[in-house]
Amino acid sequence: MIINMIGVPLFYGSDRKGVDCAPDKLRENRIIDIIHNDHHEIYDCGNMFVPNVNEGNKYSFNSKMKYLKPIIDVNTNLAHEVYSSFTSGSFPFVVGGDHSLGLGSISGASKYHKNLAVIWVDAHGDINTDKTTNSGNVHGMPLAAAMGIGPSILTDLYFKGRKVEPENVFIIGARDLDKGESALVEEKRISLYSTKDIKNKGIEFILEEIHHKLIENGVDAVHLSFDIDCLDPSIVPGTGTPVLNGMSIEDAKFLLRYLMSTKLIKSMDLVELNTLLDKNDSTTKLVIDLVDWTFKNMH
Repeated sequence: MIINMIGVPLFYGSDRKGVDCAPDKLRENRIIDIIHNDHHEIYDCGNMFVPNVNEGNKYSFNSKMKYLKPIIDVNTNLAHEVYSSFTSGSFPFVVGGDHSLGLGSISGASKYHKNLAVIWVDAHGDINTDKTTNSGNVHGMPLAAAMGIGPSILTDLYFKGRKVEPENVFIIGARDLDKGESALVEEKRISLYSTKDIKNKGIEFILEEIHHKLIENGVDAVHLSFDIDCLDPSIVPGTGTPVLNGMSIEDAKFLLRYLMSTKLIKSMDLVELNTLLDKNDSTTKLVIDLVDWTFKNMH
């Protein structure tokens, strides 16, 4: 497989520095060599340009959403980079940065694929809007915007209209939803599996159920968006919005292996590694191990 690694050193969506350092930190830890050793051809496409905005101006673009203009600009460029990767027959591997970049990745994938699905592995739903957000952090909004929910400046990013149908969205590992997010899950009947569901039903049962729905819905490609805060904070100290009772490494590895074996995963995000919060690089090392595992299981 030809992999295009795209770094996105963006922290504006989380409003917490440290995630912007992750792409370079992972390069220092030989992420390129590791993917190459897993028998893939890999091209390091460098880092996307992220404009420098003074913290005092975070609300100058929008009174409800922090750093809106630079987030829109970076995501629009990312969408085109992802789309261009697909046109060259490559697998876009987007390394963040915070999860606001998910809107750009999904938009690029959606422009290329006719019937896209999204598997969002995250402690949070990321389906807030400017109306429901408590924090104003845009990393809590990308999945809603991708489903066409929220302000048009987000929902019409890269091209006008919805990027993914709600019935093709699957959220795994969520355990910290805001009120507005829970209401949206009900209203749109979004497939959401909490860590409690993982404990009760087992990760294999859940993945088989999702796989069945993907086939039933005639999906031709899946974008996998993996936020490391899906894991329990005891094993990932280096992430900005930790939530207790997270997934185990075993479940995460099972998920990655299973999804890669379906051959439906055509693009992937890896987000929310905050190197400034990490302890002795333990989270960085774990992320490298998960990347190695992912690409070893991808054929």
